[in-house]
Amino acid sequence: MAKSKPLMAKSSVTDHANEAVQSALRTLDAESGGVAAISAALKSDLGTSFAAAVDLIRNAKGRLIVTGLGKSGHIGRKVAATFASTGTPAFFVHAAEAGHGDLGMITADDVIMALSWSGEQPEMKTLITYAKRFRIPLIAMTADGESTLSQAADVALTLPKAREACPHNLAPTTSSLMLLALGDALAIALLESRGFTSVDFSVLHPGGKLGAMLKYTRDLMHSGDTVPLKPQGTRMSDALVEMSSKGFGCVGIVDISGKIVGIVTDGDLRRHMRPDLMTAFVDDVMTKNPKTISRDLLASEALEILNSSKITALIVTDAGKPVGIVHLHDILRAGVV
Repeated sequence: MAKSKPLMAKSSVTDHANEAVQSALRTLDAESGGVAAISAALKSDLGTSFAAAVDLIRNAKGRLIVTGLGKSGHIGRKVAATFASTGTPAFFVHAAEAGHGDLGMITADDVIMALSWSGEQPEMKTLITYAKRFRIPLIAMTADGESTLSQAADVALTLPKAREACPHNLAPTTSSLMLLALGDALAIALLESRGFTSVDFSVLHPGGKLGAMLKYTRDLMHSGDTVPLKPQGTRMSDALVEMSSKGFGCVGIVDISGKIVGIVTDGDLRRHMRPDLMTAFVDDVMTKNPKTISRDLLASEALEILNSSKITALIVTDAGKPVGIVHLHDILRAGVV
């Protein structure tokens, strides 16, 4: 008789899972404490320096040059990308590569923002010297206000001290998140100060899901003869033919001036089902004053209207006259979900 395989003790699996979860919670507690410390600092001394950094970047004729190395460099790349995508021209220059020719990427019209938790990396001295030589404004983001980098900077963003989530207090974890959080805060403050809108955002994000969400109704709507329309006074039999042939599950009803005054949908047909429905006039069946949208509405907003109204199509109007129709499937096919 074959021997049965021993089952792993459930208690050991549970203990291992609990240990992993507890470790994760300690990490998140440590890192959230670091972000909370930044919030407290912004309400105190850091707030003045933060506002000065925003003004310095906003008033620059050139671009924001973000620099760093190690984990701070990785954070710097992300921060530069966030600035660039939210209306502040920016790019990343690696602090070590700067001394080997990449300083040529930086002009006198730019502003440099250097990320360094200690503020004492030797590679930063090259950037400090270059900034001073060409009078390029320098913003330091460090945790030591007395560091070489902070002392050389025009604006020093001194982050509060915080323990790393690493149990040895060595691996950059909490510190990296704090640099990222303050960088994001700067980017959004600049976005808001410039009045950067979703329209501006769409120009810089034409691809991917964000690009799809930022398409306009005019980019997705059907227009011309594809729009199902009938005038007031039309028999339901004719309206049903139009409705079926166009395939949107509805037909818009217009008045003598061409303005939309109603819509007949599948739901209206079910609600008014009776023997003489086909000989009735659309005026007696249609839903009056239907929901319409403009061609300049974002596709994501159109999707929200469709979902909240529990309908599948919207007539697009201009000055009250129908110029197109957009269906739920058109929005979904574009990737707006």
